[in-house]
Amino acid sequence: MSKINIKWSSGFAYAIGLIATDGNLSPDGRHISFTSKDKELVDLFLRSLHISSSIGKKARGGEIEKKYFVVQIGDVLFYKFLVSIGITPKKSKTISEVKVPKKYFYDFLRGHFDGDGTFYSYWDKRWKSSFMFYMEFISASENHIQWLQKAIQKEVNIHGHITRNKRNSVIQLKYAKAESLKLIRKMYYDNRVPCLSRKRDKIMNILARVVKLVDTPS
Repeated sequence: MSKINIKWSSGFAYAIGLIATDGNLSPDGRHISFTSKDKELVDLFLRSLHISSSIGKKARGGEIEKKYFVVQIGDVLFYKFLVSIGITPKKSKTISEVKVPKKYFYDFLRGHFDGDGTFYSYWDKRWKSSFMFYMEFISASENHIQWLQKAIQKEVNIHGHITRNKRNSVIQLKYAKAESLKLIRKMYYDNRVPCLSRKRDKIMNILARVVKLVDTPS
């Protein structure tokens, strides 16, 4: 019997988005781990799955200091479920489509964004009074990013654009101003939905700045 209630809901889909980005499936066919620098995100992960588990800390790469929070779940049925929807061991460069019900797509997307996304703004010096902002989704898998772009386009009819970092190791799906606003409205459709508060607050602070710019007489 699974420790986790394998039933789609807003919180469950959010946790799937987190696993798709910062989760890891062990080759043993049983264990799933989730790692983040944000303890809030690990807490959200556990609450969204309605389970409790001890939270450890670990370092990554050549780091000495243990900066990352990690939780591990042993659950064969949940593991098999994740594989069945497209999340597999060694997923970072092989993940493609994740089978999420249409009803919960934006909950999944919010989890994906909280796990491996960013939102940033800047003044575009080429244009007078041009304040730009972007929402960005990140993955090491090009197939996954291409699927995500098509899935978002199907849902909300926006296109975004795909770029790569300088080392060609990370693929980014970016949405500028008008398109990102459409996504924000869909992803944060209720102020009670599970989300990483620092990212939500950053977005809302930037959008508040945009409103002030619009309302300020020239």
